[in-house]
Amino acid sequence: MSLSRRGLLAAGGAVGALAATAAGAGSATAAPARGKGHGRVRTGFDRLAADGYALLKGERVGIVTNPTGITSDVRHIVDVMHPDERVDLIAVFGPEHGFRGTAQAGGSEGRYDDPATGLPVYDTYLKSGQALADVFIASGVDTVVFDIQDAGARFYTYIWTLYDCMEAAALAGKRFVVLDRPNPVTGRAALGPVLDPAFSTFVGRREISQAHGMTVTELALLFNARFLAERPVDLRIVKMSGWKRSDFFDATGLPWVPPSPNMPTPDTALVYSGTCLFEGTNLSEGRGTTRPFELLGAEGIDHRWAAAANALGLPGVAFREAYFAPTFSKFQGKTVGGVQLHVHDREVFDPVRTGIALLVTAKRTWSGFEWRSDNWIDKLTGNTRVRTMIDAGADTDEVVGAWSKELAAFRAVRKRYLQYR
Repeated sequence: MSLSRRGLLAAGGAVGALAATAAGAGSATAAPARGKGHGRVRTGFDRLAADGYALLKGERVGIVTNPTGITSDVRHIVDVMHPDERVDLIAVFGPEHGFRGTAQAGGSEGRYDDPATGLPVYDTYLKSGQALADVFIASGVDTVVFDIQDAGARFYTYIWTLYDCMEAAALAGKRFVVLDRPNPVTGRAALGPVLDPAFSTFVGRREISQAHGMTVTELALLFNARFLAERPVDLRIVKMSGWKRSDFFDATGLPWVPPSPNMPTPDTALVYSGTCLFEGTNLSEGRGTTRPFELLGAEGIDHRWAAAANALGLPGVAFREAYFAPTFSKFQGKTVGGVQLHVHDREVFDPVRTGIALLVTAKRTWSGFEWRSDNWIDKLTGNTRVRTMIDAGADTDEVVGAWSKELAAFRAVRKRYLQYR
């Protein structure tokens, strides 16, 4: 019996994947998951590989992924698939920050050949429609696979990479496969305002809520049925096993890889769908610190902001007066004052309501508060209402109440596409 180098590497990869799966299935030596775990979650890729890539048999495959596309034993799925003779992987497509994750926010890696595998890497960032379809056509693939860890917020761009790639694959006549990973902040609820289509950008293409409470396969099903219905893509999904809607990321037993440079921990994701709104202001959202989106501040802010936020008695969170000096981004190298969020009960914490409350109290306690001159806040919230209501003196309850009808309507739509309990 002879075995090629590629086959030997594939065999080693299969052994590793099977060992990881076995450990997650109840091995006495497996490390227990933190939190209220249900045993190790098997991702869509884990299940695809365990099935011998049968779904991809006979297809020339390209994959849209980034550093989060890993196995349970932290090997990148491209490095696992490339030497495996059971799958014909011929191309990689990189999103914002790039396939290997070398670019900061608003950047990508461009077109290059991956040094580790020799595979051509194509850039998808800021490409859509026919321009992206042309990339898929030029790559020679038959099937496009998507496997990226999301953060659960509408303005996190990977879900719009998913949307754009689905639309482009349909234009190019390619099949599309989505491999699922957990929503790190649970899939229990949709929260916040629903995007007004007039504010469609890459931080929000279509009408979903600010915190969507869905996984990427659920979003793919919704996108295909609701927003791409005139020309749907030939879609397949590979679900996870072992994941429940109430699971936070630390209950999954899966390793966390920062999906972008300023999303270092699951704690960041927990607050992100609310505090990312500070990108639309002249305050620092904590970029350039070790706790982005948990630290917020600006020059001239003092203890009064934390006191005002704590006085609201928001559930599950407390605010500490904090001082920090960002190493890049807003206020680089300057010491600023502000708050640090401390979530002490994530079961009742509402990140979007908290984000609105912090905007309201920041404007009321700091005379220097300003919106970004390009009204970026409207792109993040998906409307002008949040900005104009806060400017008019509305309180937190009034702002949050203003989106109740549209959110209820989205929740009814969302429910049809949920795949897990």
